[in-house]
Amino acid sequence: MTDKLQSVVLLVGLLSIASAPEVRAQSVALPEIDPAQASVQASDLNLAQAPVQITPVEITSVRLAPEETGLQLTLEAAASLAEPDISTVGNALILEIPNAVLALPEGETFEAANPAEGIAFVSLTNLDGSRVQVSITGTDAPPAAEVNTEGTGLVLGVVPGDAMADAAAEEALQIAVTGEQEDDYVVNEATTATRTETPLLEIPRSIQVVPQQVFEDQAGNRIDDATRNVSSVVQDGGFAGTVDQLNIRGFSVSEFFRDGFRDPSNGILETSNVERFEVLKGPASVLYGNIEPGGIINLVTEQPLPFSNYEFDVQAGSYGFVRPTIDLSGPLTESTDLRYRLNLAYEHSDGFRDFDQDVNRFFAAPVLAWDISEDTRLALDFSYLDDERPFDRGFIATGRDIVDTPISRFFGEPEDFRETEEISAGYRLEHNLSDRWSIRNALRIVSSDSLDFRAEPLSLDEDTGILTRNFRSNDDVSESYALQTEVEGQFSTGAIEHNLLLGFDLSRLTFGGTQSRLPAGLTPDINIFDPVYNQIPRPDLDDLTVVVRDSVSRTDNLGIFVQDQIDLTDNLKLLLGGRLDFVEQRSDDNLREDSSQSPSAFSPSIGLLYGPIESFSLYANYARSFQPNFGTAVDGSFLDPERGTQYEVGLRGELLEGNLIANLAAYTITKTNLATTDPNNPDFNLPIAEQRSRGIELDVAGEILPGWNVIASYGYIDAEFTEEFFGLEPGSRVQNVPENTFSLWSTYEIQAGDLQGLGFGAGVFHVGERAGNFDDSFDLPGYWRTDAAVFYNRDNWRASINVQNLFDERYFKSNNFGRVAIEPGAPLTIIGRVSVEF
Repeated sequence: MTDKLQSVVLLVGLLSIASAPEVRAQSVALPEIDPAQASVQASDLNLAQAPVQITPVEITSVRLAPEETGLQLTLEAAASLAEPDISTVGNALILEIPNAVLALPEGETFEAANPAEGIAFVSLTNLDGSRVQVSITGTDAPPAAEVNTEGTGLVLGVVPGDAMADAAAEEALQIAVTGEQEDDYVVNEATTATRTETPLLEIPRSIQVVPQQVFEDQAGNRIDDATRNVSSVVQDGGFAGTVDQLNIRGFSVSEFFRDGFRDPSNGILETSNVERFEVLKGPASVLYGNIEPGGIINLVTEQPLPFSNYEFDVQAGSYGFVRPTIDLSGPLTESTDLRYRLNLAYEHSDGFRDFDQDVNRFFAAPVLAWDISEDTRLALDFSYLDDERPFDRGFIATGRDIVDTPISRFFGEPEDFRETEEISAGYRLEHNLSDRWSIRNALRIVSSDSLDFRAEPLSLDEDTGILTRNFRSNDDVSESYALQTEVEGQFSTGAIEHNLLLGFDLSRLTFGGTQSRLPAGLTPDINIFDPVYNQIPRPDLDDLTVVVRDSVSRTDNLGIFVQDQIDLTDNLKLLLGGRLDFVEQRSDDNLREDSSQSPSAFSPSIGLLYGPIESFSLYANYARSFQPNFGTAVDGSFLDPERGTQYEVGLRGELLEGNLIANLAAYTITKTNLATTDPNNPDFNLPIAEQRSRGIELDVAGEILPGWNVIASYGYIDAEFTEEFFGLEPGSRVQNVPENTFSLWSTYEIQAGDLQGLGFGAGVFHVGERAGNFDDSFDLPGYWRTDAAVFYNRDNWRASINVQNLFDERYFKSNNFGRVAIEPGAPLTIIGRVSVEF
């Protein structure tokens, strides 16, 4: 009851904060104030009634007119603009206009290349603190400008400068372009829901985006560091802390996507080259094939830039943690049609558990982009990952609780480990067939090799504290080949606009390996209250002579899909989609009989969206998912595929002039055809079990005031098995799924004065009580984790200190399986960071 009350109180507080600035702006009607006279006029107002806030002047149009002597640049606005501050950087003339904001019909930026002789580039961007930056780059030297602020708007008479070195123009271009995405907490478009660049306000699905800035401000490194900011997403398992595994809306997610491709990674996903995390909730089989109905997480990676940009970053902190990263990008030709990007990362830590078990990780990801012609583009990517870390099953349950031992105590053996080596390569080819039609083709190949060797915990004698164990090792290899081809086009049928997507994808996933064990009785037990390690010499891998798994499985998949985004009217949109999947699965088992199956399924999706006003939309959707079922009936046949069905309604709004995005959704998802034991033939299965999840979610992200960012979420999940499932009664809870999740993170950066660039951040993350294991024989307690940060930005460098788990809360993130594999959360952790970009 306390958890629910705290969640409701914090949710109400969040909504009050999000709406407060808008309410204040409506409650006081101020006359238009000339910035030069603002201080005088403000003194005449009754400040006791309401705070004075000068409304920035909106620039609604930008016009360029070449002249004999150069260029005339006109900024149209409803009121006069203040005199800009003028400086030069290399070959660029930089003007910063105070108390102004770009509000152009085409967006919040303006760019023009070669608008006049001697002028290479013109760029206008919004800056923090209600400022607009105008950057005018000369071909040989910084231009000069005559400023005229008489009347409304502003007029610049631009004259090219004298010849100078060409290299400076490139530097100025970098400043103009990189200023576009600084400190963004809100992303207005996403690709995961439709495989097309679509504004969030036009997507009739629940999708949340966590941008890179949030991830950096929170000192995140793993995918769950990002997704803790998203409602109804929690950790689920994790194979002793060596694999990413999450749960969305009550359903386990062990496969992720990278740039729209299924990522069969068998370890911890690397995030150093990720631009943003997109979380699409609900069944997504219509575009992505056989997956769980809870949703998918797509990592969108950074791409090569058309200007030189170099970033060096190092993090260091508690428990021997150090993580340097390098991000290099730029053109390889003067025309910038050939570009590169290189991300490098290294990580080392001792961990907070006993024995200083080291994590050593190296990652490299080069990308090459080539504009073959104006209509044809090719990108080549490659990555290499080597990761070694301790294999740590974590804590043990006793009764309905968790053993009360120090958070650092380890119940395996000191040299338990898991190592993963992974290589991936691919390409993406795009060609514009016309102004309205394009074709895309992409290939991704991933090869992974993993090995672990550990003392696996088996069972605990709760009276004596004796834990039995067994030395085990998995040695596995996987290979994945995936090909995607799709055609996208826009056309009209009368007054109705269509954005049509047709495509198919082919994939083959091969996974094989062995599990070997030391014969029973040879692995020493351990007393969890008084552990003694290394009681016998650690056996060699050759000593593990009991082989319990030796098999290779292969899954081939062909998917054919069609999707149509239909604009019925300007504010009524329909999203229709359907997919046919044909799957071939085969398992060659050296210890048991071989098996195979060929399931197929049709997965439809339909969404309807209505926008009563420009910044607000209501939506509803219906979608289905499928996954092959490996259970077998008494006649030896495989069961029909598991099917997921979702009904969802929601609303999404852009508040504070589009600086804040909020999404509220309610859903119900039912997963059917789950295999459960045949009561008449216990060695076989029946497809009668069912899991249902329903809930309500709220997600908010963006900028409340200049310099004040926030991202927050609340999720209510009611997940249960509604039919008998392997002995569980109807109504049983689902493992690792809390009823309530909550997150709130906010930062503020001082915008002016001597302390400009100094900022502070704070946040709280809550996960409610959960069923600890499949049998629901113990509870994972709920927890509140508090984080804080202080940072300083100046010019091209940044320094920060993050404190995670500020109050040293003892908490548990999830359970892997049974009662002997509960993953603890880290105690108070401090991480310092310094980065420089040029």
